[in-house]
Amino acid sequence: MFTPFRRRFADLTEREILALAISNEEDDARIYRDYAERLRAEYPASAAVFDGMAVEEEGHRSRLIALFRGRFGETIPLIRREHVAGGPSRRPVWLMANLSLDRIRAETRTMETEAEDFYRRAARRATDAATRELLDDLAAAEADHEARAEELETEHLGADVLAAEGAKARRQFVLTWVQPGLAGLMDGSVSTLAPIFATAFATQDSHTTLVVGAAAAVGAGISMGFTEFAHDDGVISGRGSPWKRGLASGVMTATGGLGHALPYLIGDFRLATGIAIAVVFCELWAIAWIQHRFMETPVLRAIFQVVLGGALVLAAGVLIGGG
Repeated sequence: MFTPFRRRFADLTEREILALAISNEEDDARIYRDYAERLRAEYPASAAVFDGMAVEEEGHRSRLIALFRGRFGETIPLIRREHVAGGPSRRPVWLMANLSLDRIRAETRTMETEAEDFYRRAARRATDAATRELLDDLAAAEADHEARAEELETEHLGADVLAAEGAKARRQFVLTWVQPGLAGLMDGSVSTLAPIFATAFATQDSHTTLVVGAAAAVGAGISMGFTEFAHDDGVISGRGSPWKRGLASGVMTATGGLGHALPYLIGDFRLATGIAIAVVFCELWAIAWIQHRFMETPVLRAIFQVVLGGALVLAAGVLIGGG
């Protein structure tokens, strides 16, 4: 966030540093509470871990307020992260919809690292022994939060709970990234076969085939990506962020089509076509592997569905173009 009036961290007084620390702890506690609330329905045990971390931050805030009152009185100036250049920062990821459990945990680790660094720097600025001691203690506490988080996980998360939450997280990954990406790859690889190879065998010209193939692939990618983004916001279906699904679908659709269009950069038509056909079968086998790996489709059925279907579309394009 850009704020026109920002103080340098090096210019803050001890009173202002303590006020900033109080504000930071309050914000972090609220962030952890927000994470806990988001996770409570699907991951109640992990929500309890974040509740515990919020309690830790609230305890830090209370200690800082007590120290501030003892040194500077009751009036705590309003100083926040965005008011200080060179101070700790927070990306507002908690405002994003459909945050995954892994992303929340990663952001938490970043928060603790930044908080530890802030307290180390603040302690070096402190001239009062009691203030420096508290800031050093809080830096150590932030460094120990990962261990504390592990203790809370041990308390709230048994092996069965961890396994269940891991299965939910994997399912969410499949719904948000793999499923739309796989649909895009299948559409891009299979639906563009007929127009690309029909053009190739009708014109016998690499450049024309490349232009038609690139246009078909990019157009299909835009269409699939926009459709995936627009048709489901993920709230009711639980399939995750629409822009993530749209990105996965669009990129993989374009990739699937471009895979067998780009060989026509080669001027020799026969060589380019031979490479393009080889690329097609690699794409189809990749689709079958992804179906088996992530969608748990039996190997033989995945091969039959994808490879046979793709081969039929390829043959149709060759026959139409050759006719």
